Amino acid sequence: MMSKKSNYSYIGIAFIILVFGIIFIPKIVDRISNNDISRQESRSNLKKSEASRKSDLVFISNNGENRKVPDFSFINQDGKTITNKDYEGKVYVIEFFFTTCPTICPRMNRNLIQIQNEFKDFEDFGVASFTINPDYDTPEVLKAYAEKYKVTNPNWHLMTGDKEAIYKLSNEGFYIYAAANDSVEGGFEHSGNFALIDKKGYIRCRVVNGNPIIYYNGITSESEKTDEDGKVEEISALKEDIKKLLNE
Repeated sequence: MMSKKSNYSYIGIAFIILVFGIIFIPKIVDRISNNDISRQESRSNLKKSEASRKSDLVFISNNGENRKVPDFSFINQDGKTITNKDYEGKVYVIEFFFTTCPTICPRMNRNLIQIQNEFKDFEDFGVASFTINPDYDTPEVLKAYAEKYKVTNPNWHLMTGDKEAIYKLSNEGFYIYAAANDSVEGGFEHSGNFALIDKKGYIRCRVVNGNPIIYYNGITSESEKTDEDGKVEEISALKEDIKKLLNE
């Protein structure tokens, strides 16, 4: 037989449950109906997702600020004005070249064609090629050059325009050397390096032996393995890092 004390205990517990239901359950239902809980969970999951998508590629800093692609505006091989805004939301590679280059440019662009073909299914991948001989390299000349090398990526713009602006972009914007020089074969000299740019316009690169490489050697092909000085090719590394940025 149950004692009166037990009865009072059950009655007390029942009363507490009833009060809890009256006060708290409507609030919980209201939060769920207003997506408060699901929204907080979504934000938490989004932060975890964003963190997991971040690659190990570093930013290039200058005076404490991460370097971005400077503003530019030039004419491409189709006669259209192209600016840095056209590359927003895209991962892309930058080079400086000229169409009559007899030395490193053909090697650089064959490597870029190989990269283009590997990422042909990615709408958010592109290439920006700036001629350092704009007096000769008109849109028509660039168009013929693009057809010769089989440039098919719609985000690959071969650009020409004001010579001073192009040289400022190369030497001051990217610190990728370019200059006219009548004493060298072809009349111009320039770096054979590629710059890798992320979707937000920042220059990115991998770290090797504790130091950022900053740029990628665009001259030596994967098949060559090493250059004449024994340095390992960097096209395969560039491909790997493009994939990382596309996944960010």
